[in-house]
Amino acid sequence: MVQTQLRFNGSVWCNLDIALRNLDQLFNRAIQPLGLTIIEWYILRALYERDGQHASELARAVGRAATSFTPNLDKLQQKGYIERRPDPTDRRAVHIYLTDLAERHRKEVLNIAKNLDVEIHGLFNADEFDTFMNVLSTMQTLEPDYNAEKADSNGTGKSAGNHNGRH
Repeated sequence: MVQTQLRFNGSVWCNLDIALRNLDQLFNRAIQPLGLTIIEWYILRALYERDGQHASELARAVGRAATSFTPNLDKLQQKGYIERRPDPTDRRAVHIYLTDLAERHRKEVLNIAKNLDVEIHGLFNADEFDTFMNVLSTMQTLEPDYNAEKADSNGTGKSAGNHNGRH
C-alpha cells in the first residue's frame, strides 16, 4: 500500500530525494559528536571494511566521482583519521590507510551505523524490510542507457533508463 503522504504526485525521484535528506539529518545528528561529515563517515566505514584502498576505489565505494574526491580525503587527513601512501606500482595512485585515531574511533563509528540501521529496520515488519532492501539494491544497480536516448529521438519511444528487466 502506497502512503498518501507522498509529495509531488508520488514522483519517485522527488520523494527519494526528500527521504534521503531526512535520513541525512538523522545521520548528521548521530555523527556530530565525532566531528565528521556524512561523506567522511562513509569513507571511514569503507576503510574499516578494507583498509588501504586506492583513492579511486574508495571514491566509487562511497558513490562519489574520483575527480572531486580529493578535498574529502584532505579533510579526513587534516583531522588525523587517514594517511595517504604512494602506490609502489603506479606513481599516479595513492592508497588510503586508517590511522591510530581512526582505529580508536572504529567501535563508535560502527555502532552509530548499527544503531541507525536498527532504528530504520524497526519502522518495518520483516517482509516490508526485505522488499525495501530489494528496492534499494535494484536502484543502486540502475544504469542509464545512453543509446536509448538516441533511439527515442528517432521516434522509437524507448525511455532513457535501463530497468534491468524490472518494472
